Amino acid sequence: QVQLVESGGGLVQAGGSLRLSCAASGRTFSSYDMGWFRQAPGKERVFVAAISSGRSTYYADSVKGRFTISRDNAKSTVYLQMFNLKDGDTTGYYCAARTPWTLRRRNGPGDPDNYDYWGQGTQVTVSS
Repeated sequence: QVQLVESGGGLVQAGGSLRLSCAASGRTFSSYDMGWFRQAPGKERVFVAAISSGRSTYYADSVKGRFTISRDNAKSTVYLQMFNLKDGDTTGYYCAARTPWTLRRRNGPGDPDNYDYWGQGTQVTVSS
């Protein structure tokens, strides 16, 4: 069982920055593929960014050039640095992990079904 705990959300003005963190349990964090998704109430989860165990990174077009995903394996933590935040970035942000022992079919990093563990989310609100 892997537990994921997000933090770092909050209220920020448009154009501002935030850094989200997702701390994972387990001693094999370095082998997990990690992703960030966002989801508004009543809507589907939308891919934001992902980083593989080999540190390959992937981004949604809507955040390219503004968001950066990174990981610190020593701290079992993945980060999402967000710059130049916009009104449209307001929503809940969720961290996800794909473990090496998952039975899930491997889909692309932007597919929520690729991941077998999820955090509880952290809210980001951008005010204009």
